[in-house]
Amino acid sequence: MITIARIHSDFPAKFGIPRQAGLVPELRAQVVFEPPFRNPDAVRGLAGFSHLWLIWEFSAAVRPDGQGWSPMVRPPRLGGETRMGVFATRSPFRPNPIGLSSVRLLQVEYDPRLGPVLHVGGADLMDGTPILDIKPYVADDVHPDARFGFTTANQRHRLQVEIPDDLLAGIPTDKRDALRGLLAEDPRPAYQDDPGRLYGLSFAGLNVRFSVAGGSLVVRSVDPLD
Repeated sequence: MITIARIHSDFPAKFGIPRQAGLVPELRAQVVFEPPFRNPDAVRGLAGFSHLWLIWEFSAAVRPDGQGWSPMVRPPRLGGETRMGVFATRSPFRPNPIGLSSVRLLQVEYDPRLGPVLHVGGADLMDGTPILDIKPYVADDVHPDARFGFTTANQRHRLQVEIPDDLLAGIPTDKRDALRGLLAEDPRPAYQDDPGRLYGLSFAGLNVRFSVAGGSLVVRSVDPLD
């Protein structure tokens, strides 16, 4: 398979990226086509759809043990201890490292240098992720009688986010809502719950350090990334 486009997002690293698309709708990203695919005819009619499927490659998924895929994985949603079959999860460590994201299409822009650029909302992809294909989200993709397996076992919880005013001033105005949404989703690994620990989130050119105690997250520092 070949890369047809790459996404440009505010995530230079994996930590803190939402666990799936759409959880933080305030996020903004751009899909920029590779030179051979910068043909406006290829996206004719796409602006009539509100959402898209992005099929992409887990290009930064490298197992720490150096091995390839495993038939059993430990989903973070289950605390990182319970094993499930890889095909029952969204684990990046798969026989074919392919991801699937449903995103909102905000705009199709025609750039004289880059060709058609897709502006999308709610994407859960690291900056530079290779896009393998793009498909429209259609009415038949919605299944009202769907069941969601073990993902319904743990209720989704959101944290209360506190950003002191002096630190908020160092965050660009157009990035504040997205950052609050990211932090509210609790970026920590599910098995970590140490109120004395500081975590660092790289987002929009900033290193945001925070701590979590109970249901509250407090931002401790905001500095430019090196």
